[in-house]
Amino acid sequence: MPDKITKALGKLSAKERGQIKSLLTKVKAGKLDGLDLKRLKGYHDIFRVRKGDIRIIYRLSDGVTNILAIERRSEKTYRDY
Repeated sequence: MPDKITKALGKLSAKERGQIKSLLTKVKAGKLDGLDLKRLKGYHDIFRVRKGDIRIIYRLSDGVTNILAIERRSEKTYRDY
């Protein structure tokens, strides 16, 4: 899974990468104030954070945050969850 995340970050511009790293830091620290955050329908432990057309999808279980995907919004962004 980390290879998928690394690959996704590599496709972003330097500015976008900086924004995403900032968001990831906030999510990992649990500082969710001011983020565009939603729980995915049908799941109690999977969330998404939106920044422009980029989505960070993560699972929060037992206080541990697991990043599942970083993707640009498309028709298939949420299909696997």
